[in-house]
This record gives sequence, structure tokens and C-alpha cells, in this order.
Amino acid sequence: MPNHVTYKNPAVLSHHAMRRMVGMIGLLLPFVLAGGNILLSLLGPSHALPHPLLQRSISDYRYTPMRDCQVGGLCAIAAFLMCSRGYDWMDEITGYLAGFLALGVALCPSVNPRDPVHTTLQLELNTVHTVFAAQLFLVLAFFCLVLFRKTGPGKSLTRRKRHRNIVYATCGTVILACDTLMVSLNLEKAAHWLRPIDPLLTCESLTLVAFGIAWLTKGNGLLRDRPHNHVQPV
Repeated sequence: MPNHVTYKNPAVLSHHAMRRMVGMIGLLLPFVLAGGNILLSLLGPSHALPHPLLQRSISDYRYTPMRDCQVGGLCAIAAFLMCSRGYDWMDEITGYLAGFLALGVALCPSVNPRDPVHTTLQLELNTVHTVFAAQLFLVLAFFCLVLFRKTGPGKSLTRRKRHRNIVYATCGTVILACDTLMVSLNLEKAAHWLRPIDPLLTCESLTLVAFGIAWLTKGNGLLRDRPHNHVQPV
């Protein structure tokens, strides 16, 4: 049964709040970028919808009026991930690795799709950006499928914890599936089949939403244990 003292501990409360914050940033970022770009375009001199209405990927919002929000959101996620702490050294190393990869995605820009020609440096940075993003998604899936599903030392597996584990497993599976689809876009036939659904933007958005839900849940924002919950036998 959860201890009331644990929930009143300021350090624990701050830790949970930090996890909820990173979850909210991940969950809202795709919608804020798309909605903000449309709104700013309508309020701008042309008073018209942006063209294209949605960007090819989350990374392409760097080249819209939402640039600061896109880079700042990724940097905030990186900072929160680096400050994340778990039960053992594996949690801590994974948090630092995920934060480093998220920072790399933020600071190494993808190429501007509107530029007809790209320099060698731009293409190299785009490759680094893509590698960092693919590895980041794998680490985020590892968080969901492995680390988040652990039961803390001295704690028992409650009914709510079983439900949270289902959420983590679902989110991790979504992230892995989206990462696989994005990698498959390197195949010409797969890219042609998936083109109608804007595969990069769709997969990246689904990944961020799944990531956000998982971290909101881990931060006691969803399916929190109740003081009267009875422990379920393993």
C-alpha cells in the first residue's frame, strides 16, 4: 500500500512534477507547432493559411515562425530527461543518453526543404540530426517497455501499477512501430505508399504523443495509486 509520507515528500513531489512537465511538453508539442504556425500565418501580413498547411516533419517547423518553440521544446525535453532519476544506474544512464540525443536533435538542424541547394555542412548536419532522432526514439521506447514497467524496491505490484504497465507497453510499441515506419521511408516503394498520410509528421507526432502519455503516467498524472488500493498478488 502506498505510503502517505511518500506523496508529501517535497523531493518526490518535485520529481513527479518534472516528469509530468516533460510529458506535457512532448504531448502538446506537435499540436502547438502546427496550430501556432497556422495562427501566426493568419495573423500575419498575408492573412492566409500557410503553404503547405502542415510541414513535412516536426523538424521542418524550425524554418517557420515556430522555430523558437520547436528548438526550445526539444531543449526543455533534453534538460528534463537529463535530470530524471530512477531506481538504479541504468535509469540514470538512460536519462543522460536520452537527454543528450534530444539535445543533438535540437542543435543539429535538418535541411530546409524549401532550399533548392544544400551545402555539404547542411547535409552532414541533417544526417547527424536523423541519426540522433532515430536513436532517441529507440531510447524512449526502452524507457516505456523496460524501465517504466519495473516495480520500485520495497514496493508491491498494485492493480493501478498493472494498468500503468499496459499504458507503458502500448506507448513503447507505438514508438517502435513509428520508428520502424520512418526508417522504412528510405525505401522508395515504402515512401511512395506512405506519402498520402505525411508519414514523417504523422509518425513523429504519434511518437511524441506516446512519449508524453507515458511520462505523464510515470509522473503520477494518470492512473496514480490510491491510498486505499489493495496490493494484488503477482
